[in-house]
Amino acid sequence: RRVSSVLNRDVKQFGKQHLFDGSEETCWNSDQGTSQWVTLDFPRPVKVSQLHIQFQGGFSSRLCTLEGCRTGEELVKISELYPQDSHAMQISFPRMLHRFQVEETVLDKLKITFGSSTDFFGRVVVYHLGVLGERL
Repeated sequence: RRVSSVLNRDVKQFGKQHLFDGSEETCWNSDQGTSQWVTLDFPRPVKVSQLHIQFQGGFSSRLCTLEGCRTGEELVKISELYPQDSHAMQISFPRMLHRFQVEETVLDKLKITFGSSTDFFGRVVVYHLGVLGERL
């Protein structure tokens, strides 16, 4: 996994490891910028079906673009998600008319780009990121 930036380069307090640590008291906090991102490389192909994300209210993204690819291929857009500016856990649902929908896709790499931050400086704060699916 990789991230676009970390607030004040303080990896210990705000690093990418906090996206998946399960703690409600830690988070990934990006630095300033117009667009932030998280890239996940999976050791083998996965069929992604759902995304769980929990922002800090006031530091969320109005638009999340999901891109993915198989090994050796270029990233292609999978979905655009429109999260709420809320601290609540947000869950995508495939094949439903919903503002937060992920198309089921088989991939080895997933990139989530956070555009249009609700923070004036473009910072994004994520307490939890979960990618659900099936290993192939």
